[in-house]
Amino acid sequence: MDSLSLFKTNKERLYFLFILFVIFVYNVSVYYVEFREFKDEEIYKTDAIVLNIYDKKSYKVLKLQSNDFVCFTSTIDDINLNKLDNINIYLLTENITFFNYLQGFYTKNFNITKLISKNNLKKDIRNYIYNQHENKTIASLYTALFLAIPVSKDLRELFSQYGVSHLVAISGFHLGIISLVLYFIFTIIYSPIHQNYFPYRNKRLDILIIITTILFLYLIFLNIVPSLLRAFVMFVFGIFLLRNNIKLFSFESLLIITLVILALFPKLLFSLSLWFSIMGVFYILLFVQYFKNLNKYMQIILFNFWLYLAVNPITHYFFGITAYEQLLSPILTILFTIFYTSTILLHILNFGNLFDIFLLDIFSHSITHLEIFTPVWFFVLYLIVSIASIFNRYLFYLLNILFIGFNLYIYI
Repeated sequence: MDSLSLFKTNKERLYFLFILFVIFVYNVSVYYVEFREFKDEEIYKTDAIVLNIYDKKSYKVLKLQSNDFVCFTSTIDDINLNKLDNINIYLLTENITFFNYLQGFYTKNFNITKLISKNNLKKDIRNYIYNQHENKTIASLYTALFLAIPVSKDLRELFSQYGVSHLVAISGFHLGIISLVLYFIFTIIYSPIHQNYFPYRNKRLDILIIITTILFLYLIFLNIVPSLLRAFVMFVFGIFLLRNNIKLFSFESLLIITLVILALFPKLLFSLSLWFSIMGVFYILLFVQYFKNLNKYMQIILFNFWLYLAVNPITHYFFGITAYEQLLSPILTILFTIFYTSTILLHILNFGNLFDIFLLDIFSHSITHLEIFTPVWFFVLYLIVSIASIFNRYLFYLLNILFIGFNLYIYI
């Protein structure tokens, strides 16, 4: 049976877009009410969680998460703060616009007070991970992989030099691995239960519902990481489409998911991680569209290399770090699947330090790099050609010429 289309007519598409627009306007209105309440106080007192700490020469910059917003502030106070600590803080609201409020703003503060830690499962897990490693840098890598806790600036730059930043930021790649592992586990556990008590039920659907519930709880636990949110919405949407025999892998589906996320969470319009995640899926769909008839083994070999080269012109517009070691990224991406699943199990069993000696060698490797950014004109051209490639094979050929030329330019 051929796959059906999600919308039968353009009128249905317009109705759907109108509903999403109404939801978007409503949520923005809610944010505006919160903003006005925030601005009513010249000095706003709030409790917040320390998401990240950026060490500067004479001060520290704190990234804070309150109940309503994310903000940045600095401190020179001698307060022993760590990530995930709870604090009470007074923020100055002057000169903060509604746009700043949505985007995440910087403001001055005073009277930071560290609060007595409440029962915090995320913090307990972080401590459990840290206790398995003598090297704090390695421990922070694993807390980033499992708990989405940001790494230090130096470690972030190291990942950029190796071209593996996408592996550290929890996204659809990680969700896919977790889903496959959970499906394998619950197939073993649920099969005898299903056979003895629920043979009339759809076993696969039951397992998918269990996995979806676990992934949803994980998403909430991580405080709705944008890239993981995109992947989760796509996962749920994919189940819906498959159950209704509607075409799953399509650019229209990706667009719908993007619009749904932005309608429900307007602040994510300013999330670079979300747009990078969407960009990755876009080029995966482009690869599938034009290489679907290629030999499967050739597809497997070509996929990661093509994808890395294709997204390079976009990532280099925002991040200019360029090193020859980045060419190892496709290979490291393939190996990461084994590394990620095994380290989860090892940390559960309290043997998380098994790979530390290898990671220390990687971290200590000296990398020579340059700062090369994508020119604005090429960035705009590349985006236009990428989107147009959906509809025209010859423009897809042009796209390949553009990114091959760009990669030769930055690496040679």
